[in-house]
Amino acid sequence: MTSATIPSVGSQMVVLVADDVEANIELLRDQLASLGCRVIHAVDGPSTLARCAEEHPDLCILDVSMPPGDLGVEARETGFEVCRRLKRDPRTARIPVIFVSALNDARDRLKAIEVGGDDFLLKPHNRHVLGARVRSLLKLKGATDALEESLKRLRELQRARDDLMRMIVHDLKTPLTSMLATLEMLRDGDFGSVDERPARALSDVEGKAEDLLGLIQDLLDVSKVEEQSLSLTPEPIAPAALLAEVLFDWKLRFRQEQTRARTEVADDAPIFRADKTLLKRVLANLVQNAITHSPVPVTLTLTARRDPTGIVLSVSDTGPGIPDEYQDLVFQKFEQVRAANAPRVRSSGLGLAFCRIAIESHGGRIWLRSKEGEGSTFHIVLPLDPIEHPGRPMKSGEDLVEGRT
Repeated sequence: MTSATIPSVGSQMVVLVADDVEANIELLRDQLASLGCRVIHAVDGPSTLARCAEEHPDLCILDVSMPPGDLGVEARETGFEVCRRLKRDPRTARIPVIFVSALNDARDRLKAIEVGGDDFLLKPHNRHVLGARVRSLLKLKGATDALEESLKRLRELQRARDDLMRMIVHDLKTPLTSMLATLEMLRDGDFGSVDERPARALSDVEGKAEDLLGLIQDLLDVSKVEEQSLSLTPEPIAPAALLAEVLFDWKLRFRQEQTRARTEVADDAPIFRADKTLLKRVLANLVQNAITHSPVPVTLTLTARRDPTGIVLSVSDTGPGIPDEYQDLVFQKFEQVRAANAPRVRSSGLGLAFCRIAIESHGGRIWLRSKEGEGSTFHIVLPLDPIEHPGRPMKSGEDLVEGRT
C-alpha cells in the first residue's frame, strides 16, 4: 500500500527530523520521501534550533531524548526544550512539531502538549499513522501560511488606501478653507451690501462648508489616532462655560433647524483639564448627529455633573432613538444606523467614531443610552486630568489639531 503524497503548495514541503540515532533518521527519511517531502536532519538540541531558524521547515519531527548541548537541560528533556524555544521565537512559532519518542509516560505526553507540541507518537511508530499525521499538519501549515500571506497583502492594500485617503483629504482642506474665508467676507458685506435673502443663503452655504471641513478634520484625526500620533494640549475647562460656548457656536444653525437647546450644569460640576479644541469638536459632532438624524423640531439638553472618577458630560435629544442592538455599532468607522422614523441623511459614519477615539485618548469613555421613539443620550466620562496613553503623547505646538466652531 502506497501513501498518498501531500499536495504541493508552490514548492516541495520540507520536514526536519531531529534524532541522534542515524537509523531512526534514515527510516523517517524514506517514509517522508514517499509522501513527497524533502528531509533535512539534526542530531542534537542546538543544531535543531539553528536549522529551524535558517531553513524554516514546514514541519519538525522531534525525538525527546537527544544531546542537549548548551541548552541547560538533561538529555531526557532536550526535545521539550527545543519545542518550547521554537514556539517562543516568532520566526519558528508556526512550525508544527510532532514528537516521536520511546517514552511512554503520561507525564511526557502532557509535557509535550504544554511546550506546544502538535502530536506525540511512540516508537516504534506506525508508518501509516505517521503519514496521516504528517499530511494533516502539513495541509494545516500550508493553509495557515496562505492565510498569513493574504492578511499581509490585505494590510499592504489597507495602508496604501489609507495613505491615498490622507493625501486626498489633506489636499481638500486648503481650498475649502479659502472658500470659507470668501463666504464669510461676502456675508459680512466686505464686497458690498447683501440683501437679507442672499445673506441667509450665504450663511446656509457657509454652514454646510463648515460641516465638510469638520468631516475632513475627522478623517485626519482618526488617521492620526490610528497611527498613535494625535497629541493633546490639556487646559483647565469650566463646564458651564464650555457648554455655553457650544450653544453660542450653534446658535445660527439651531435657528435654521428649529432646534431648541438648553444647558443644565450641576453646582458641584468640577473644573477639569482636557484638550478644549478636541472636546468642543466631540460635543459639536454629538449636536450635529442629533440635528441631522432627527425630524424637526428637536430639543437638545447638554448637561454636566460630577462623577466619582471625574466629570460626566451628556448630550440628550428628543429624536427617534436607536435600537439596543445597534448602540455599540454607531461608534465604529463608516457605520450608520437609521431608525425607522428618522430622516434620510447623507453621512460618512465618521463623526461618532471620532468622538470615541478623542474621548479614549483622554483616558475617558463614551456610551449611548437610547430607546426607539424616546430619544438618545450620549454620556461622556472624563478624568479631571487626561490619562496619558502610550503612543499618544500630550504636547503642544505643531501637532495641535484645528477645531471647528
